[in-house]
Amino acid sequence: MVIAPELYAQRRERFLAKLGGAAAVIPAASLVSHHADVEYPFRQASDFWYLTGFDEPEAVALFLPHRPETPFVLFVEPKEPSAEVWAGRRWGCEGAVAQFGASVAHPREELAKRLPEYLKGAEGIAFRVGRHQAVEPLVLKAWADQLDRAPRSGQAALGLVAPCGLLHELRLRKSLEELDRLREAARISALAHEVARDVVRPGLNERQVQGVIDQVFLENGARGPAYGSIVAGGDNACVLHYTSNTATLLDGDLLLIDAGCSLSDYYNGDITRTFPINGRFSGEQRALYELVLAAQEAAVAAVRPGATAEAIHDIAVRTLVAGLLDLGLLSGSIDAVVEQGAYRHLYMHRTGHWLGLDVHDVGAYRLGEHPVVLEPGMVLTVEPGLYVSDRLPVPEGQPAIEERWKGIGIRIEDDVAVTMLGHEVLSAAALKAPAAMER
Repeated sequence: MVIAPELYAQRRERFLAKLGGAAAVIPAASLVSHHADVEYPFRQASDFWYLTGFDEPEAVALFLPHRPETPFVLFVEPKEPSAEVWAGRRWGCEGAVAQFGASVAHPREELAKRLPEYLKGAEGIAFRVGRHQAVEPLVLKAWADQLDRAPRSGQAALGLVAPCGLLHELRLRKSLEELDRLREAARISALAHEVARDVVRPGLNERQVQGVIDQVFLENGARGPAYGSIVAGGDNACVLHYTSNTATLLDGDLLLIDAGCSLSDYYNGDITRTFPINGRFSGEQRALYELVLAAQEAAVAAVRPGATAEAIHDIAVRTLVAGLLDLGLLSGSIDAVVEQGAYRHLYMHRTGHWLGLDVHDVGAYRLGEHPVVLEPGMVLTVEPGLYVSDRLPVPEGQPAIEERWKGIGIRIEDDVAVTMLGHEVLSAAALKAPAAMER
């Protein structure tokens, strides 16, 4: 079940309270063309969506705590049959009020005329500079005109600030309803991984596997992939953001699949699994797989209130380094290797990221010198990996990589919610035990 309208209203109330005396201008996403007059599928701006639930392009939302009679104003494309017959239904100004809770709504073309009056009396203006080419000049002009009149009027917004800090702090802590949506995204994503693993065999093309994943997403009610699915056989898995997905799957290689769905209201899954294409691990593959799994399970176990994403990463790194020392892929002591970063030719990324309306969701990881402490309602991925190839040089003093290890890329990723008592693995339905990866 999607987020109910009253929950968007509650979000707006919290955001308005955080604004104090400032007014916020939050634009929707615009349509983007990829050739001639053909547009990419529309994807709403997450901040705008979080506060409005309005899924049309080119709109602009105003949040005006200094105008309690009209605290939430929407500018939208008006209903116009000649346009709707080409591009689909619009809610129009009436729908923006009746269905989306706007105090008042105006045609988008009236923004330039009406914006100065709505911003009048605000102590500041919250607007993200550098992102919205059509709206930014209107905001800056309205503010500049206030400053020009200030000697006579005695009032003007004191500054232009980004709304990101206030809004992203709200988005970082998920409500119970949001957690339910993320569970659903994880459920569908996990199902796609399970189905894909069942069909994989030597000789298939990576693109065929991607097609299976996309079909599961769509058949189960998702909007589609949350990001470009990574279906990487063999050495392709050592390219972290590999999305070509055009190679033939070879007998004896591993297949890494990093794929998650996006729901109709934009909540996302993000899962990675790695398994043998022919159904059986080689000795080297199993050794590295079991090491990555041990690091992932240790990191997941550390997710709880009071922990930090930084500490979770450190647990994964130390587990990986200890195992790589045992396997002879690294040399030295755990402390020395970690301190020198001498493992980074084999593991070069962080162990996770926030997850929500964006796959790499908003929210700080550090506040100055201090890492952000995990709290119930935060959701993050946990995704250590190992990537053995010649792409990065072996650090001085570390052993050369034997050929038998090269071309093995492994990542295991789950979606994990912080709970009052610890954590919940939202993506647990995607199997990862070594025995489950074989057939």
